[in-house]
Amino acid sequence: MNIFKFMVSSPRFLAFGFLAAFFSSFGQTYFISLSGADIREAFDLSHGDFGMIYSAATLTSAMLLVWAGRKIDDFDLRLYTVLVCVGLALACLGMSIVASAFWLYPILFGLRFCGQGLLSHISATTMARYYDANRGKAISIAAMGYPVGEALLPIMVVTVIAVLGWRQMWGGIGIFLALSMVPTLLWLLKGHGERHRKLEENTRNAASQSNDIQSWSRRHVLRDPRFYILLPSILAASFLVTGFFFHQVHLVHSKGWSMTMFAGAFVVYAAAQLTTSLLAGVLVDKFGAVKLIRVYLFPMAFALLLLAGFDEVWTMIAIMAFLGATAGMGQVVNSAVWAEIYGITHIGAIKALGTALGVLSSALSPPIMGWAIDRGVSMEAIALYGVVYIFAAASLAGFVFPRFDRFRTA
Repeated sequence: MNIFKFMVSSPRFLAFGFLAAFFSSFGQTYFISLSGADIREAFDLSHGDFGMIYSAATLTSAMLLVWAGRKIDDFDLRLYTVLVCVGLALACLGMSIVASAFWLYPILFGLRFCGQGLLSHISATTMARYYDANRGKAISIAAMGYPVGEALLPIMVVTVIAVLGWRQMWGGIGIFLALSMVPTLLWLLKGHGERHRKLEENTRNAASQSNDIQSWSRRHVLRDPRFYILLPSILAASFLVTGFFFHQVHLVHSKGWSMTMFAGAFVVYAAAQLTTSLLAGVLVDKFGAVKLIRVYLFPMAFALLLLAGFDEVWTMIAIMAFLGATAGMGQVVNSAVWAEIYGITHIGAIKALGTALGVLSSALSPPIMGWAIDRGVSMEAIALYGVVYIFAAASLAGFVFPRFDRFRTA
């Protein structure tokens, strides 16, 4: 089935995955960092100071995600979704009234935990769980919510902040989410009870006929060397892209670019992400996620080489396009690979572990890059270090993983 026919065949549930990904934007680094300079100025924070607070909140989010993420296997999806949405709306409202740097920590935790963490987890996990033959396509369609948010929101946010202020921007988002997000997502989940009953029945039938991949639990996964071999590739984009986007204001100033133009370049990033996400969905269904994980980082490596070597405005567009290409493929590949290797019986718990490690990775990059920036390390040098890391991670996935994959055991 081609991807457009597939979209028509299951529009409501696919729209649920798409909107969960879209609404996660309000807890993503690229969105929060758009008001980062205003927040630092309001509370007299350096790049490193703000990075440390952000990192602490994100680290806490990552630790709690290991527990909360697995609850999607046990809770009714509708209740789980409502709790996450309410938490995100409250965090946005809290950002609009934050009075000191001390209170930034719990508010940033709420944004990261409910937005980047759990809403992203909901989107990817539900698509991986409830689709089998078309899993790659389902994940890629839902993942379109990320680039749509990245294309629409930055320019809008920069404009709103310039006209009304950063606090008013966050307050407006909180009100909007409280009034619209929960009813919309619940409406899209109408009939989910029957869908889940069918999945449980199919899973029981498959388990009775096979003792292979469906028996993998998180405990088994943690003892599997393949998990650790793939981790550097899976975590590379979250670490590097988060770090550069978190410090985007410094990057733009160091290159002599316009912040407005850079915000506009997110449209290019989103377009590339959207295109490669859809392509990756088709390729995952045809070739498998394990094969794609060996090569999906190469566009990002090229983007970092451009960043290290050029200052011209045209490179900003090219950099965003190649970063978006890796981000689009990564959202599909990294979500599908766990189900492909370990099955769907405990996919919530396994995906939660992967999500938590991704959040942990994104927590470490802002303070590490902020520390380097405060000590005079250039963005160009940081980019070159990133290229070295990418090729090391790709080598593990491409040359070491196949040797272990031949000896996999449940």
